Amino acid sequence: MPVVTVFEQHAEQYDRWFDEHERIYRAEVSALQRFVSCDGFCVEVGVGTGRFAARLGIKYGVEPSRQMARIARSRDVAVCQALGERLPFRDAQFDCVVLVTVICFVDDVSILLHELRRVLKPEGRLIIGFIDRHSVLGQAYEARKETSTFYREARFYAADEVTEMVRRAGFANLAFCQTLIGLDLDDPDACKVREGHGEGAFVVLKAE
Repeated sequence: MPVVTVFEQHAEQYDRWFDEHERIYRAEVSALQRFVSCDGFCVEVGVGTGRFAARLGIKYGVEPSRQMARIARSRDVAVCQALGERLPFRDAQFDCVVLVTVICFVDDVSILLHELRRVLKPEGRLIIGFIDRHSVLGQAYEARKETSTFYREARFYAADEVTEMVRRAGFANLAFCQTLIGLDLDDPDACKVREGHGEGAFVVLKAE
């Protein structure tokens, strides 16, 4: 899987990005905190280096890259090395599953979503943080994909596309929030969290 290879080879570089872009990182965490609650049994799929799990209080993660998982474990996240499309968990095991900037790297999002639904309890929550392709910043990311170490193989989706995929997978009661609005992320208003989607580059979707 080429994307896993990229993250395996550049795990330290990926992790440093969050220190170099602290304002963006804090805005994304703030948006996720609107919906993520660690009540019950919660797991982050595609946990990466554990940057979000550690800040959100999520104790368990799934990550296919060995090097990324190693860094996540150093942040006290218990990581299972596996693919999100083939989770080594029993049915109806989790109260909450979180994904952050993961669906853009998945070959078949529908397979992933059905697998997440399988491991969630009947009233469990799915939280997805993603880059909205139709946002101003999302379009800039799309335009620069070929020169990016990490996003070269990514496929960005519009919020409406993600909504449709989530509903087709059997989820309901959707809610949204957004941040990273516009291109000038030094503007304090750009990193505020707002309800809905359509303006912000980083969108968080909650579904049941």
